[in-house]
Amino acid sequence: MAGYAHSVGGTNWRFDNLREVMAKASPARSGDYLAEVAAGSDAERVAAQMCLAQIPLKRFLDEALIPYETDEVTRLIIDGHDTEAFAPVSHLTVGDFRNWLLGDVADEAALKALAPGLTPEMVAAVSKIMRVQDLILVAQKVRVVTRFRNTIGLRGRMSTRLQPNHPTDEAAGIAASIVDGLLYGNGDAVIGINPATDSTSGICELLKMLDAIIQRYEIPTQGCILTHVTTSIEAINRGAPLDLVFQSIAGTEAANTSFGINLAVLQEGYEAGLSQKRGTVGDNLMYFETGQGSALSANAHHGVDQQTCEARAYAVARTFKPLLVNTVVGFIGPEYLYNGKQIIRAGLEDHFCAKLLGVPMGCDICYTNHAEADQDDMDVLLTLLGTAGINFIMGIPGSDDVMLNYQTTSFHDALYLRQSLGLKPAPEFEEWLAKMNILRQDGGRLQMGSELPAVFRLALERLA
Repeated sequence: MAGYAHSVGGTNWRFDNLREVMAKASPARSGDYLAEVAAGSDAERVAAQMCLAQIPLKRFLDEALIPYETDEVTRLIIDGHDTEAFAPVSHLTVGDFRNWLLGDVADEAALKALAPGLTPEMVAAVSKIMRVQDLILVAQKVRVVTRFRNTIGLRGRMSTRLQPNHPTDEAAGIAASIVDGLLYGNGDAVIGINPATDSTSGICELLKMLDAIIQRYEIPTQGCILTHVTTSIEAINRGAPLDLVFQSIAGTEAANTSFGINLAVLQEGYEAGLSQKRGTVGDNLMYFETGQGSALSANAHHGVDQQTCEARAYAVARTFKPLLVNTVVGFIGPEYLYNGKQIIRAGLEDHFCAKLLGVPMGCDICYTNHAEADQDDMDVLLTLLGTAGINFIMGIPGSDDVMLNYQTTSFHDALYLRQSLGLKPAPEFEEWLAKMNILRQDGGRLQMGSELPAVFRLALERLA
């Protein structure tokens, strides 16, 4: 193959293949330097971006970044490509595609119809030549709506995952966090617990606890224990009341193998979840988490840059019609996203790419304590993602996860974003909040109730 070339400032830069062009066109991030695939200078990065802008979108259907024969994710992407949906943009280069996305023709209906015709590599490519404002402008056009016990992703609404983690899975501690979160209007996306241990019996007990709370207070939401998909399948076999099937996923077969999964295992989990028939307004029941750097951390990136690997995970996700997908953007650490600037850019890229592919995207707006980032950076990303139309964010007591030991968004962060941008919870959940006198709309602003609802006051007294 002849490769690719572009001249910048009198220097002729050459790239051996499409994989190299993609990697070197990526905005700088520590993970790509760690993988030794990043551009060696700003000049080389600009040359790669200009080269990438001239490459036809069709090229991504002919030159696989990871071989078709050796990777089931590549096969999923190529075999599932919808040529009819792709037709409106099939004649465009990556640069032309950027211009098309920013134009008025690319409205909500057009982008929804286009999604099955786009591959992860195409959307990753165009994101690499977009500014932050471009990523926001295009993403806010797209709405991906999903349903289980409520409706998530509608325009003008933003949901939250209530994350009541506890370092020992103590029932009272978890319950107190759930009540706290509900009083701030959190939990319409899911009440989702990361378990401290992964024993099936323990998972079943937590599922029973979540189900009892949801049923007792008639909350129009869903529960989830973020355990391995095979553990969820076993819990279903034991008769546990499981709503959503969770799994962390990545964008290469080898990376997914390191997670102990493949597409067949995910299909089994999906079918097991459907067999429960626990949804009331829909049957989207899978919950996936992703994150830039996961393939590299498993030495399973095949020389592909981390943002493109991440976008490939969204092709896996959309196959199973999930209710929720989120990037845990700063969780893996500074080896992959070094500072606040890189985390902010990555979060916006992930949201943009997922939405273009038709994935209901949320974000765990987070960082670890050894990263060069702080809560001000997270406030910036939170506000930008709210403007971009994020489906959901996390809600954790005090923004500090005491079990996973990282910093993310708090219950009141969600209240801030809803108040600032005029966003509402899922409609069914909004009605429940008003009925419970927890939150109400007052002159277009979301207000907290004047007093603690009696049922929750009693619950908190019991916990005390």
